[in-house]
Amino acid sequence: MAGITTHVLDADRGRPAPGVRIDFSAFENGAWRLVKSVVTNADGRTDKPILPGDEAKVGQYQLEFHIDAYLRGKPGISEADIFVDNPVVRFAIFDAKQHYHVPMLCTPGNCATYRGS
Repeated sequence: MAGITTHVLDADRGRPAPGVRIDFSAFENGAWRLVKSVVTNADGRTDKPILPGDEAKVGQYQLEFHIDAYLRGKPGISEADIFVDNPVVRFAIFDAKQHYHVPMLCTPGNCATYRGS
């Protein structure tokens, strides 16, 4: 499976993070262009790939995870607890035939990502 997929995990609670908006952008002509916004489902995933394999091409991409609104909705989390609000992950596709999975693990105090499978 080629293309780009993602999911968001609430590492503080050890479960998926539903309702997180993710903005997907592509770098074109020297600027970032918003391609689309999606929202994670109950499993913390998007219902469809961010970028289907048949649309994937070599280039630079960006995912902005709007975890601040998600965290604000959790009991016991105050505004002062939220250190990282909307992490941005920029990455490049060098082989459009490969699958690029970009998960986000979040807590009020940090976030982490990696190239998944």
